Amino acid sequence: MHVEIYTDGVDEITVGGSIVRVDLVSLSPTERDANNAPKKVFRQRVIFSIEGFANSVEVMQNALQGLVDAGVVKRNAPRMAAEAPHINPASDRSDSSSPSNPRSPNVSSNFR
Repeated sequence: MHVEIYTDGVDEITVGGSIVRVDLVSLSPTERDANNAPKKVFRQRVIFSIEGFANSVEVMQNALQGLVDAGVVKRNAPRMAAEAPHINPASDRSDSSSPSNPRSPNVSSNFR
């Protein structure tokens, strides 16, 4: 039997040396934020080598392009660098869930 993991998304990606750590989150069924939206709760961390992460990103980009081509996902104009997801070096562990952290329109409305 293979273990399967469901995630509502990625909260943070941390790069330290040749290792990339990707924190997976899900929405809490009980905890709410100030806007009464479900809070993101850490569930699992996936740890990659730099090469493994780069290969995984390429596979995900290809899958996304297939969804776009099928009309399942609508692409938006490229985001500005200031709006890009926060990637923390290992020495910078800032809170990426701050209210000033912009969200992609393709993100679940539960994350807004």
